[in-house]
Amino acid sequence: MQRINVELAQEPMTALHEYARVPNVFTVDRVLDVTSRDDGTSGFTLSERRLDVPYQKDYDAIPGEGPLHWDDRFDMSNWVLFVARFGDRIVGGAAVAFDTPGFAMLEGRRDLAVLWDIRISPDARRRRVGSELFGRVEAWAQRRGCRQLKIETQNTNVGACRFYERQGCRLKAIHRAAYPELPEEIQLLWYKDLPR
Repeated sequence: MQRINVELAQEPMTALHEYARVPNVFTVDRVLDVTSRDDGTSGFTLSERRLDVPYQKDYDAIPGEGPLHWDDRFDMSNWVLFVARFGDRIVGGAAVAFDTPGFAMLEGRRDLAVLWDIRISPDARRRRVGSELFGRVEAWAQRRGCRQLKIETQNTNVGACRFYERQGCRLKAIHRAAYPELPEEIQLLWYKDLPR
């Protein structure tokens, strides 16, 4: 697909209502089987496996999980929201968690930022919008003295995993029982080291 020129901007968290209108839905037609490497590197091998019966995954449909519920669960005073606009419409965005006491994904660190959510409208996917947003998130985290960026995804989101690999992220941890309500899904934690 052809690249589209979007305008990227940091917006207040009050823009979450508009941001939440960008669908976070994708088709699961393959999954990643995850195995630990036996070469002493403590790395992982990811192998794609096609599913016989594809299905739709909508993160916002999980009760209490969409952007409009984040404020109920987290102190978002140090979070930041970036949006990508094409004309007058938001076609993507990214939410970043930073310096939030009690937010386990931050591991108690002030030199770590978490890319909590990134979403691109289906008609804007594969048009470099995600890469531009990711670059903006990286730059923002570096300016705050972060040494790493952390991202959570699942083995059912192959497109996202391949995207993070292309952005230079490394899979550092997996948790097979992270989602008791979805026992077939594996939590994947990606990290990207940021230059000082």
